[in-house]
Amino acid sequence: MREVTIPPLARGGAVRGARQEPPLKRDPAPSRLSYRMDRLWLTPFFRMLVRRGLPLAFVAGMVGAWVGQEDNRAMVAEAVAEMRAEIEGRPEFQVKLMAIDGAEGTLADQIRAVLPVDFPVSSFDLDLEEMRRTVVALDPVKEASLRVRPGGILQVDIARRVPVAVWRSRDGLALLDGESAFVGPLESRMERPDLPLLAGQGAADHLPEALALFAAARPIAGRVRGLVRMGERRWDLVLDRGQRVMLPSDGALAALERVIALHEAQDVLERDVIAVDLRNPRRLTIRMSPAAAETLRETRAVERIAER
Repeated sequence: MREVTIPPLARGGAVRGARQEPPLKRDPAPSRLSYRMDRLWLTPFFRMLVRRGLPLAFVAGMVGAWVGQEDNRAMVAEAVAEMRAEIEGRPEFQVKLMAIDGAEGTLADQIRAVLPVDFPVSSFDLDLEEMRRTVVALDPVKEASLRVRPGGILQVDIARRVPVAVWRSRDGLALLDGESAFVGPLESRMERPDLPLLAGQGAADHLPEALALFAAARPIAGRVRGLVRMGERRWDLVLDRGQRVMLPSDGALAALERVIALHEAQDVLERDVIAVDLRNPRRLTIRMSPAAAETLRETRAVERIAER
């Protein structure tokens, strides 16, 4: 048998003289996963989430794990309390005294009594709004403001109620301001003779009308003793010598002005008259004293005899 010699293979396993296939070219198109990841990375929200959100979430997780331990929380709370106490105890935050403007005498003493502050005290320990409400609750105080002035001074500014009338009720004498608010008790009428006097149940509820009546009666102010609310419906103007002007429930001001005009023309109130009754606006009735009535009857009798 004839022997056949096979030549050795060339490098790379190719046979010499054999035709070599060209290498396969790589597809330049990205894979589906790579395409989606590239598109996702182009999203601003995703980039912000990766660059900031993940680090913040990691840090928050570490902090939450540390704070989750009770000993760590107690340590932080103690440190915060010590820092706060150190800040609040500094001299520049200490309040050493109280100054009150707009109130003096008894009212100033009342304010100091309802604000029992032990000086020195930190300004952080003062509830100024609650203290203001406490001061405004006092009857003579209309409005109040509180603030801490430089130098450690608690400044209290008071706007007092101004009394405009004296009200006599079952509980005694009381001062009223222009809003019919209670200002304070009054021991004696002689303490405020400059203020008009009101009496009767419900008189305080009709203070504006009463003040208008007092203003209309200014021509006879020296004889006016006060106004009495009758049956919670109308007013009686009380004068000296026991005289009364009985006003109607409606149109009291006009009726009083009518009486004042009549008095200025004929001196009606200077005569021996007990009351001028205007409860019926269409008819003015004058009540005379018994002595004056008897004198009038005698005069009329003499006149009738003389006519015969």
